[in-house]
This record gives sequence, C-alpha cells and structure tokens, in this order.
Amino acid sequence: MGKIMVVGLGPGKSEYLSLETLNLLRSQTVVLRTAIHPTVEYLRQEKISFTSCDDLYETGKDFETVYQTIVQRILNFAQDKDVVYAVPGSPLVAERTVVLLREQAQTRKIELVIKPALSFLDLAYTSLQIDPIDGLRIIDAADKDALQEAGNYPLMITQVYSQFVAGDVKLALMDTLPDDYDIYFLRNLGLDDEECRKIKLFELDRQENIDHLTSVYIPQQEKPKSKYKFDITPLTDIMQILREPGGCPWDREQNHKSIRQNFIEEVYEFLEAVDTDDVAGMREELGDVLMQVVFHARMAQEAERFDLQDVIDEVTDKLIRRHPHVFGDVKVDNSTQVLSNWDAIKKQEKTERKSVLDGVTKDLPSLLRAYKLQSKAAKVGFDWHTADECWQKVDEEIKELQEAIQENDKTHTEEELGDLLFAIVNFARKYKIEPEVALNGTNNKFVRRFSYVEDQVKKSGKNWEDFDLPQLDVFWCQAKHKKM
Repeated sequence: MGKIMVVGLGPGKSEYLSLETLNLLRSQTVVLRTAIHPTVEYLRQEKISFTSCDDLYETGKDFETVYQTIVQRILNFAQDKDVVYAVPGSPLVAERTVVLLREQAQTRKIELVIKPALSFLDLAYTSLQIDPIDGLRIIDAADKDALQEAGNYPLMITQVYSQFVAGDVKLALMDTLPDDYDIYFLRNLGLDDEECRKIKLFELDRQENIDHLTSVYIPQQEKPKSKYKFDITPLTDIMQILREPGGCPWDREQNHKSIRQNFIEEVYEFLEAVDTDDVAGMREELGDVLMQVVFHARMAQEAERFDLQDVIDEVTDKLIRRHPHVFGDVKVDNSTQVLSNWDAIKKQEKTERKSVLDGVTKDLPSLLRAYKLQSKAAKVGFDWHTADECWQKVDEEIKELQEAIQENDKTHTEEELGDLLFAIVNFARKYKIEPEVALNGTNNKFVRRFSYVEDQVKKSGKNWEDFDLPQLDVFWCQAKHKKM
C-alpha cells in the first residue's frame, strides 16, 4: 500500500510553489485534480510528468459525483505506490476532494500527508486590505443557506466558475442585500492580469471572463445604529460554535437541567446590581441572563423542539395580545385597568389552568412563591381587608410559635415558623413590599456590616476568640452609624 501526499499548486504563478512541493512533484507519481491552472504550464516546462482528472468532469452528473470519482482514482493509484495529489490553491481551503480523501484514507488505513500551500485567500487579504480575524467566512457558491446570511459578516464566495453560477449567486444575494450593494469581483489573483474590482451586486453576472479562478467578496453590511435595533446574531453564532463538534467540551455536555441553577444565579446577580444601582453591573449581568436564554434555545433547537426565533415570536405575539389598549381599540384610564385586562386575557389563553393558584411554579424562592400565592387568592376575594388585620395574624402566629417552642416539639415549631413567615409576607403584600426583595436587601446589608466587623478584627491584630459579643457589637454599631 502506497502513501498519498496532497500538495497545493498555489493561487497562480509558479513562484508561489513551495520548494517542498516542487521536489515532491519531481520525484513521485503525480495526479492533478485539474490541469486547468496557470502553474501547470510551468510543470510542463520543467518536464514534470502528471495525469489529470479533467476527463472525469465530462462524465459526472454533478460535482459531488465527480469528486467521489476523483478520490477513488487517487486511492487506486495508491494501491501499490506512493502518489502525489495536487490541487489548485491550498489543499485545506475550499477543496472538497481533500475532505473526502481524508475520510476514505482513514477508513482504508492509507497514510495521508497534507502539505501546506499558499491559498488564493492569502492574496485576497492583500488585494482587499482585510484581516480575516474580523470574522471572514468562506463558502462555496452552491451554499444557498450561507448566501442568505450575506451582509451579516465579511463573506468570501468561491467556485464562481461561470456566468450561470454568478447569476445564481446574484439572485440569492439579492434576497438579502440591496441590488446596488457594493461587492468585489476577484479573478486571477497573483497573475499579471489579476482583477480586484468593486462592482454593484446587480452587475455580477455581467462581468467578462468569469472562470474557475473567479471569486466574490461581500463586505459586512453597515447597519444603521439605532437604540431600537439590535443584533443578537453574534451571540447565537458563538453559542452554536461552542455546542458543535470541536467546540467547548463543557458547553457540549450541558442540558436544560444541568444549567438550571446557573440561570437562577445570573438573575440574582442582576438584581443585586439593580439594588446597588451598578449600571456597568446591570449591563454585564443582563448579558449573562441573555446568554442563558440563548443557551437553552440552542439546546432546544438541537433537539428539534423549538429555536430562538420561536421564543421571540411567541413573546412578541403575547405582548401584542395582552396590550389591546396599545395595539387594538380597547380604552383604559389607568394601570389598574391595564392589569385587569392582562389577567382576563391571560385567563382566556391559559385554559388548562383549573385552580386559582395554577401558574405559580413550585421552584420559586419560598418568600416569592408565598407572595404570588397570596396575590392569586386575593384576586378572588380571599384576603384580609386591611394591613392591621394582617398584623393581628402576625401577632397570633408569634404566640403560636412561642407555644410550640415551649413544647420542645421541633416539627411543630418548624410548622409555626413557616406560618409566621407566611403571615409576614401577607403583611408586606398589603404595603406592596416584595419580601424576597426586602430580605435580599437585608442579606446584603448584613454582608456589608459584617465585613466591616471582620476588617476591624483583622486591624486589631487579634483573633476572633479574643473578642466577646459586646465588643464585636461595638464594631457593628460603628458600621451601622456609617450607614453601611
């Protein structure tokens, strides 16, 4: 069994051939994918023997069939000798036969070596004065899906080998871009008659001499900046890359349940930024929350359940339905009527909900869940009329808790403590105070004041056990006095 070495003939001039490639071409059995390439004349002058696969292009029903046949021919050559397979440009840039050859060689356990070569892209970067790090995407002219995304990022279209193909590309691009959009016509890069011209999109298939050395470059569309227009594509593209083979191992292992806690944490981190009026923090944490939304939508899309567009469409439709006073002919006088309409519409939509309390998820933080359950019950009249009545209930629950403590019954004490917390939530609701938010604020305040106490202990040079509670309380009162 022989060895297959794949080399590239470069983008045009023979000067672009590497010395390693020339030595291989002179010393081995050589097969060219096509002899229609500027460098081939130099090979003839150097009396380098070769065979080409151009005859296969005449018999194949489509390019994929031709490429498969070419690969089979190379494999046959390698049955009993080493062979050099030479392709235009670089073997690793827009070369379908090399992709197929790698797959087949691995299956048949044939040694395959791919040598580096200069690509037409290297010349294009110079001619266009662009840096691929800005997000250049390279596609085949036959990739209709990718053509529909033109303008979202810099795009290089290869294999525009005829006016017919150029016409198809033009029509596909016109579905997305303006007819007079500026594009670049590239041909014979690296040769004396190279072309790199800016033309209008509608002129693409009217260019002369379109052939196998023709490519088209589509610059990224400059979208007008507006505070009402946003592009989430960069985030969705990154998430797709992270989840695809070759992406991030951790991201690829996750599912909806495994990152459930992450979602909750990101929301609370945003709320903390809100509480401290940290603008930069709010911006950052909202990004993290949005990333979680995109993450879950991507996993759902991979499972063919729904995608991000479904999420956006559904919430958009919901907002329109539930704001008939904005998008319809309903009249309202105040926000109370708005909320009343919202609940009525929601009830019509959620026909599967049979109980008044349906719709309050069990996974909410306990204080927040209590608040929502009480609010639901209050809508049908199951509620104290005044805050004083709520406070009387709090006082009653305190006494019952004290009795349970005296009984030394842990189960009963736990039950009465829960009743007391529930009653306090009811009292807070009467004053339109969300207990979850209130307690979170107190938690943050405790952290700030305790951190001050901790700093004072460290500054003293003593250990915690060197202080009794009254001494520590002095530090606490200092922190309180500083309104920390």
